[in-house]
Amino acid sequence: MWITIAQFILSLSILVVLHEFGHFLPAKWFKTRVEKFYLFFNPYFSLFKKQIGETEWGIGWLPLGGYVKISGMIDESMDKEQMEGPVQPWEFRAKKAWQRLIIMVGGVTVNFVLGFFLFGIIIFTWGKSYIPAENVTEGIYVDSLGIELGLQDGDQILKVGDTPFEKFNQGIIFRELAINDAKTISVQRNGQEVQLPMTEDHVFMLTSHSNGGKQLFGPRIPTVINEVMEASKAAELGLKTGDQLIAINGKQTQYFHEFQEVLAESKGKASTLSYIRNNTDTLSADFTIGQEDILGFTNVMPATVAETFGFGRSMIMGVQQGVRFLTDQIKAFGKMFTGKIKAKDSLGSFITIGKQFGTTWNWRRFWNMTAMLSIILAFLNLLPIPALDGGYVMFLIYEVVSGRKPSDKFMEYSTMVGFFILMIFMLYAIGLDISRLF
Repeated sequence: MWITIAQFILSLSILVVLHEFGHFLPAKWFKTRVEKFYLFFNPYFSLFKKQIGETEWGIGWLPLGGYVKISGMIDESMDKEQMEGPVQPWEFRAKKAWQRLIIMVGGVTVNFVLGFFLFGIIIFTWGKSYIPAENVTEGIYVDSLGIELGLQDGDQILKVGDTPFEKFNQGIIFRELAINDAKTISVQRNGQEVQLPMTEDHVFMLTSHSNGGKQLFGPRIPTVINEVMEASKAAELGLKTGDQLIAINGKQTQYFHEFQEVLAESKGKASTLSYIRNNTDTLSADFTIGQEDILGFTNVMPATVAETFGFGRSMIMGVQQGVRFLTDQIKAFGKMFTGKIKAKDSLGSFITIGKQFGTTWNWRRFWNMTAMLSIILAFLNLLPIPALDGGYVMFLIYEVVSGRKPSDKFMEYSTMVGFFILMIFMLYAIGLDISRLF
């Protein structure tokens, strides 16, 4: 749990600090006074604060974001007294509309750039690896969720809607059905192409929070040993690379997923393992393993393609991945408003987000999560809700187009309404997470 929390707080800290620098730097360029720069919110007291020049730098105790307090601007602090005095040249409200617009879009711009950059760095550092669907020669084995979609053991997936199933990845199923409105899954079954119709109920099922993380299917592969772990039960039994495990206690296990199921049933019991060596000799070995034990071998998997890319190409691919991710988020957001995806199954608070980091520290997953959160943060901040950057941008664009500046009183009340909307939204998301915990 502490590893999960540490990863979440570190990721959030990176995102918040860089987002707020996106506001801070253009504010300073346009000679606007920045009174405070805070990581996390600090109602009543701060964990740390230090005055440097005209800016108080600090760390708050409430890790739900952060802020910069810019003179002459109605913001999170709701400091109305400064707005009652005469306009000063260093204040936000004294700057030209285009300057205020740059200051306000600075944060989301940094988050978009950061997300694209991190995706690119992940590709440059770790490359891309995948199993070509054509390498899964014996089709799929189907879990309960896949059965609900009409899939069967042995199916070879050809297309989801009009999108070819070229990489063996169940995420393609989720994306095409839930985001891109695919209406069919095409499979090859018993030598014939079969179209499986997909309905709205299937989409609700896939996007249900209770089904989050569940497996639809996996590659159906024989149980052939790739490597035996040292000092393991498999090593004790004399198993070797290339041995094909075919039965436990006479119960046939042609494929690896079947072997895992039968092995789980036999734990704690005296059992007999049957296997083939050198494709000719059928051998057997007696064994007993406890409920928490493993045999200790890795299975031969379908051949994986690993691709590496230069820095320039990686950055281009990072932008492409970021744009695709952003597009999917916008589509998903639209579907929530139209009821095609249930909001209660898709929304979550910091509890849901934190869980995605996992309980072990994995740098690739950490940076991937940070990249996604950076783009989501930018997108949400651009929503035209007063109190968010997008609300200020909306009013600034109105001012540029019409030549009329909204009054300070109007901005004050609209910001209050915006905060009320955000608080309702946040409490709803937290409530959903708490209900899921119980």
